[in-house]
Amino acid sequence: MNYSLPKGTFDILPDQPAEEAWCTSDRWQYLESVIRKTAQDYGFKEIRTPVFEKTELFIRGVGESSDIVTKEMYTFLDRGERSMTLRPEGTAPAMRAFVENNLYNAGPVHKLFYIGPMFRYERPQAGRYRQHHQFGAEAVGIGKPEQDVEVIDLLCELYRRLGLKDLTVMINSIGNVHTRTNYLEALRTYLEPHLSQLSSDSQNRFSKNILRILDSKDERDQKILENAPSILEMLDDESKEHFAKVCKNLENLGIVYKINPKLVRGLDYYNKTVFEITSNALGSQNSIGGGGRYDGLISQFGGPELPACGFGAGMERILQTMMKQNVPIPTPPHPLVFFVGMGEVAFDFCFKLLATLRKENIPAEMDLSGKKVQSGLQRASSLKANYCVVIGEQELQSGTVQLKNMETRENQSVLLSNLVSILKDLSNV
Repeated sequence: MNYSLPKGTFDILPDQPAEEAWCTSDRWQYLESVIRKTAQDYGFKEIRTPVFEKTELFIRGVGESSDIVTKEMYTFLDRGERSMTLRPEGTAPAMRAFVENNLYNAGPVHKLFYIGPMFRYERPQAGRYRQHHQFGAEAVGIGKPEQDVEVIDLLCELYRRLGLKDLTVMINSIGNVHTRTNYLEALRTYLEPHLSQLSSDSQNRFSKNILRILDSKDERDQKILENAPSILEMLDDESKEHFAKVCKNLENLGIVYKINPKLVRGLDYYNKTVFEITSNALGSQNSIGGGGRYDGLISQFGGPELPACGFGAGMERILQTMMKQNVPIPTPPHPLVFFVGMGEVAFDFCFKLLATLRKENIPAEMDLSGKKVQSGLQRASSLKANYCVVIGEQELQSGTVQLKNMETRENQSVLLSNLVSILKDLSNV
């Protein structure tokens, strides 16, 4: 074939082989419906932003030394020689839209969510794709720890509604700018004697973004970091109190958590609370959602000084966790009734009846191929229709049809004049 998928992307199809069943459109639609309902139950409203933005938005918001900016962005020059970037994450675009559209003038509190594709040039592996999809939520206007807990609870509730099990909630505080400045100096002092023993990635991060060394999965780095200073020991009083209240409120809501002093997240805009939720079903790429507080980001984009916090959750990893844990999902939509018309007159009658039922919000299908009855019955079975009706010249003359239950294979004699009302009743069962 001359054309094929770009590396690190995938198609979402109505049907997939068993090993790719997480990628069927009915599963995506189900996940999206649960996301929307959960977010709306928590008072979050949807925001949609373009899939590409000016490159400086991400350099300024995400951080010039972050892995996203230095290694992973899809950046291009448009025909006006302007640098544009496919969005690698959702918070910076959402806050750009918040500032540009003066949403802060509409009230003191804003709760937004989004669902959409993100783009990162990285090595494709399990649960990680160059085009992936995220559910994100952003809460603006409240600096109290209860707001941090609400967004964590929203994400945990989504996973509960989806039926996910054996998840771990990890939290940490990275304090304010003063805290991090002191901590970075302490971490640099500790790591400098071990610099030659660190992985090549961590050696590079030592000068560019030393905090990211704490994120390293390399066993050599993890061994060296065992005795590294903890940022929690260097928090200022206000950050300590904020974090203590976050922990207390999580406990009050029954959310079991682990404090991980090495959890820092990969984006420069975070401060105070950071969190991550992981699944043991995914191997090394086990994060299915995470976020934190980013109180200074909105003012960086020219908006007012407003507190904010939020998260991003990878939808591919959620679906793959559901598959690994054999989480059931509702039966995909299917026709209530399938018609087979035998002969030109009956075919036209079925086609008109089909339109009538659909206008009554009754899912219906028919065999448009005009093939034999057996072919139509096979098609009805493959579509998982509840009922099938074969109509020919004899049925039109008698005014009576057989309503076939496709599960029990039983037939019920029904007057054609009553068929629509009977099917309306069956659709409400």
